[in-house]
Amino acid sequence: MSFMEKLRGQLIDIIEFLDESRDTIVWRFPRQGNEIKNQAKLVVREGQTAVFVSEGRLADVFAPGTYTLETKNLPILSTIQGWKYGFSSPFKAEVYFVATRQFTDLTWGTQNPVILRDPELGAVRVRAFGTYALQVVDPSALLRQLVGTDPQFRTDEIGDYFRRLVVGQLGPALAETEVAAIDLAANQREIATRLAGQLSEDLSEYGVTVPRFVLENVSFPPEVEAALDKRTQMAVVGNLDQYTKFQAANAIEAAAANPGGAGDGLGLGAGMGIGAAMGQQLAQSLGAPAQPAAAPAAPPAGPPPLPGAGSPWYWAVGGTQAGPGSVADLGTRVRAGEVTRESLVWQEGMAAWTPAGQVPALASLFAATPPPLP
Repeated sequence: MSFMEKLRGQLIDIIEFLDESRDTIVWRFPRQGNEIKNQAKLVVREGQTAVFVSEGRLADVFAPGTYTLETKNLPILSTIQGWKYGFSSPFKAEVYFVATRQFTDLTWGTQNPVILRDPELGAVRVRAFGTYALQVVDPSALLRQLVGTDPQFRTDEIGDYFRRLVVGQLGPALAETEVAAIDLAANQREIATRLAGQLSEDLSEYGVTVPRFVLENVSFPPEVEAALDKRTQMAVVGNLDQYTKFQAANAIEAAAANPGGAGDGLGLGAGMGIGAAMGQQLAQSLGAPAQPAAAPAAPPAGPPPLPGAGSPWYWAVGGTQAGPGSVADLGTRVRAGEVTRESLVWQEGMAAWTPAGQVPALASLFAATPPPLP
């Protein structure tokens, strides 16, 4: 291989970028010390923009198309390089390809809930998530503000920053809608449109816009969702009085299908209650005065105390009240050693708790008790 062939191999003839990653926003053409020769071809595909950088300064910008690099289509670079009358020798420059297509299906979500003041529920915590699209509209601003000298700038390098920006704008956007929390789902499109406009305004200094923003879901904490479910159940039931009567009628029907035993009593009692209520409603509808409901029958009185039994006794064991019981019960506890002469006792009619040995009515319990062994 001759010297001229080696030199020709070091010169770049075609400059292009075939993106296979689907997530690369900016890609720097790998020059690796090679020089771009005069009349080289620059191929910029749809969804791309090529930006030349010379001596650290942004130079010429190329839209989609195929170009032959010469002085007339490199005016800024010609000025920087000092090419007054054209150039015939190779030159060095950095070429950045910036993707101007939309990067879709970028996700966002609230790591921590956003607190809102709801007109119906008060202060509530909500979470939200969705997707958004990103598009570069000013490649020069993006290179100056974010990329710098990064040879391959991907979406994941700005994903966290944009997600934080979205979450920061979510709270004000939800508050400005002035709708109840339970109505947020019906206003998701309006909220998403407002957020897309606000985010595009905030990102304009980076040369980036948000052409599409999707608010997929707004959710509440589990305890709030459970309370809303209860509220929905009550709304479905409607009139609780009518619902109770309906449940009682179902119980009667079930009891009638299972005759005998407790079912008959249950059906009879429920039927009497519903019959009385229906009769009272019918009388009211005909203009007759409503009859008051019959008072429940009083339970039968218990048997009177046995003659001579007297009022029950109470006694103290270890500082705790025990009883009631009869004199015979106290005698049993005296024989068991649970109650002694010093144990406090009380009966209705006594002014205060008194040691059992000082109560005349209980003297017989201790007379038969032998003294302790010497």
